[in-house]
Amino acid sequence: MYRTHTCGELRLADAGKTVTLAGWVQRSRAMGGLTFVDLRDRYGITQLSFNAERDKALCDQANELGREYVVEATGTVKERESKNKNIPTGEVELIVTKLKVLNSAKTTPFTIEEETDGGDDLRMKYRYLDLRRANVRKNFELRHRMAIETRNYLSAQHFLEVETPVLIKSTPEGARDFVVPSRMHQGEFYALPQSPQTFKQLLMVAGMDRYFQIVKCFRDEDLRADRQPEFTQIDCEMAFVEQEDILQMFEGLAKHLFKSVLGKEFNAPFQRMTYDEAMHYYGCDKPDLRFGMKFQTLTPGPSPEERGGMPLTPGPSPGERGGMPLTPGPSPEERGGMPLAPGPSPGERGGMPLTPGPSPGERGGMPLTPGPSPEERGVDLARGHGFKVFDEAELVVGINAEGCAGWSRKQTDALIDFVKRPQIGASGIVFLKWTEEGLKSTVDKFFTPDQLQQWAARCGMKQGDLLCIMAGKADKTRKQLNELRLHLGDLCNLRDPWTFSPLWVVDFPLLEQDEESGRWHAMHHPFTAPKPEDAHKLESDPGSVKANAYDLVINGTEIGGGSIRIHDRTMQEAMFRVLGFSDADARAKFGFLMEAFEYGAPPHGGAAFGFDRWVSLFGGRSDIREFIAFPKNNAGKDVMIDAPSPIDAEQLKELGLAVKH
Repeated sequence: MYRTHTCGELRLADAGKTVTLAGWVQRSRAMGGLTFVDLRDRYGITQLSFNAERDKALCDQANELGREYVVEATGTVKERESKNKNIPTGEVELIVTKLKVLNSAKTTPFTIEEETDGGDDLRMKYRYLDLRRANVRKNFELRHRMAIETRNYLSAQHFLEVETPVLIKSTPEGARDFVVPSRMHQGEFYALPQSPQTFKQLLMVAGMDRYFQIVKCFRDEDLRADRQPEFTQIDCEMAFVEQEDILQMFEGLAKHLFKSVLGKEFNAPFQRMTYDEAMHYYGCDKPDLRFGMKFQTLTPGPSPEERGGMPLTPGPSPGERGGMPLTPGPSPEERGGMPLAPGPSPGERGGMPLTPGPSPGERGGMPLTPGPSPEERGVDLARGHGFKVFDEAELVVGINAEGCAGWSRKQTDALIDFVKRPQIGASGIVFLKWTEEGLKSTVDKFFTPDQLQQWAARCGMKQGDLLCIMAGKADKTRKQLNELRLHLGDLCNLRDPWTFSPLWVVDFPLLEQDEESGRWHAMHHPFTAPKPEDAHKLESDPGSVKANAYDLVINGTEIGGGSIRIHDRTMQEAMFRVLGFSDADARAKFGFLMEAFEYGAPPHGGAAFGFDRWVSLFGGRSDIREFIAFPKNNAGKDVMIDAPSPIDAEQLKELGLAVKH
């Protein structure tokens, strides 16, 4: 062995021991006849001490060490005179008696420190160097703990981990496939799985009952901070279950991970919301419920509840949501895991310090003033007053930014510039401020003070608030207002990454229609079952059919989701017809699954969770690349190994392929 101890292991109790350490030189400091070297490995840093009076040759050898040299050092552990409270080994140092250079190192392209001078592209090109940084390494310690705890929970619930193939048949599941040419069957191709969907359904037919795997999936789609061409899923399936069974099972998984990894307790059920409610009140199907700013419409129209939708279940309190544990959770050491370093404060993260947060009511979780009755909502407060933008709009809707009435013209103009960006595409914002002087709007000349007071009452305003109103086509305007809501949440420091607000979104539409072609597409995938009460309308009125589907949303991020599956051939064939598959196409692409359904397929359903997204959420970040060992950049390229790259002519010939440029 090159070492008897790690660089993060030695403590004052080890004083007097003769030990050998091995690692990388983090930095060195020559101070006259003394030289100190910080030696680093995966576990921490230990200071090495050299004294020219004691051994000049050894001290000279230490002075020649460069950063990132790999060395082996033997010596005696001694209490430090000048202790370093910032590292666990800071009370001791190693008085070196023997030093061996195992490998020298060139000057690195960026500094291997927590705060590095390397940009993203440079760090990705030399990712193996970036991974030496302690703060990056902690991301993978977190990922490891989450994978272990996921397996522990699911194994305790009698799930079997089963591996499924990576070279499969290309099937239409939503995104583009990555394809792999076959040498033995020229002109034919494998595909890399977008998910193990059909295989996990076949495992249910096989009687496995409960299956899971932490599995690689591949989708050829445009990339962003929380999307990579290859990613990892927690993939699960259960037989003889209904939707509620699945929600309870995987809500249990989420609560287990929160408690075992972060020490956060969730004793109350996760909040639930229908898809219609999410779109009506937040303009997206993955709303961030850490703060309020619920949409309030100034034009008539029933709420989702009045249309017969499922009522919104009461949300848990901030404590129940995980803002503070309801009961003290065990420490990582008590749980037997590695200690998790406390998260930095918002100030330390470089953001504005958070003052004590408002209550849910003050945040807008519940209106401070009574909301409008259904009759009051039937009154149009916006159109018919000569303001063309409102008069020609299908929807006029606003959000109440509490405490922001004092914002300057420069700040509100910046909000208008934000929504006018091409990515959002809005034409502007109408503002209503409630200051000490009363209500003041940017459209005062069209509306009387009494009419503005009606706006304020409908939107639950109080003195000090700022109402931001947008108008236009209903769906488009809600999506634009959602972007503004999230932006305001950031500006007002309402999206603390260390506060968590989980939510189940349920009752999605089964299908969505392409405006140009008129063709129906599965909102999730073609194996999702309709709600039993809607199944009879699948072919006669497909747009009205709700899916037996659900998504887990945490802090505005879709962590994962799933559905009850179609398990009989007749229903699956009807689904394929609605999606425009001919009988021949359906047999060619999914014949194996249809045949399996004829051999006694049990009712079944499942879910898949984005493991990379979940880990990054627990790590307080939004970019999943920091939690993937060797990620691709936004162009889908691995700049470290230069992939994708051309292959030589001989390989192309073997595969029977020709490349056109």
